[in-house]
Amino acid sequence: MIENAQIASAAPSLSPLPPGLANGLTRGLRSSAGTPRWQPGIPTGCRYAELFAPAGDASGAGLALALARDALRQKAVAQAGAPGEAADHRPFLWVQDKAAMRLSGRPYLPGLPADLRHRLIHVAAASPQDALFALEEGLRCRDLAFVIGELAGNPRALDFTASRRLALAAEKHDVPLWLVRLDARHDLGAARMRWQVACAPSPVPRWNPAAPGPSAWNASLLRAHTFHPGQWTLCDGAAVLTAAPFNQPDASHTAPPDHGGLVQGSGDRSLAAG
Repeated sequence: MIENAQIASAAPSLSPLPPGLANGLTRGLRSSAGTPRWQPGIPTGCRYAELFAPAGDASGAGLALALARDALRQKAVAQAGAPGEAADHRPFLWVQDKAAMRLSGRPYLPGLPADLRHRLIHVAAASPQDALFALEEGLRCRDLAFVIGELAGNPRALDFTASRRLALAAEKHDVPLWLVRLDARHDLGAARMRWQVACAPSPVPRWNPAAPGPSAWNASLLRAHTFHPGQWTLCDGAAVLTAAPFNQPDASHTAPPDHGGLVQGSGDRSLAAG
């Protein structure tokens, strides 16, 4: 860098960068500096997100529900001026393949938020191919508020083409999809947002320290088309999703789960990052 600067100062006759390249670099710097950070309660414009999570703690499905409810609250606030349109009482679809049900279990109605218990449509698919078909058909139905999917591992059926089909269907019909990837590698995908999720210690209740606290997750935003990557501890307390600085678990008290080598640090390879 120093040698180049000396050469440039000693040879003023050297031509500058081409205008197109210089303008492109300037736009890149401005867009990088002006990219906002994600936080709950703000519109994302994302209709298809993936959540990579371990299979044994239901953290992926729990955060998917929390993010879906956060998106519904955003929509209600945006439509508050339209009488009768603020509340969204449409049902939602939850699709699991057989391997996902074996690892994490079926949805438990009494454990769901009270406003969602009577709105669940559950599909138990025999294979990843059947699950992907059900997800795509659900995304084509505008009578659904949102769709949640759970797939285990990295099935061959969920290649980039299948992921792209889900993204196009979600965007075309305006039905958001949160796809939970249980014990999966970060393979190629068309999701606009990708999360890595794990359980976090619940906050201690204010009035009864011995009572169970609200659900909490350590969430890392790996890729997003309009936001900087980052890490948060998310808490779904008082029916409102909140974010706090990332809470790194204490290794002396929490041992990392053994997933049989299915989780590998291969890096995120989504092709949908803007």
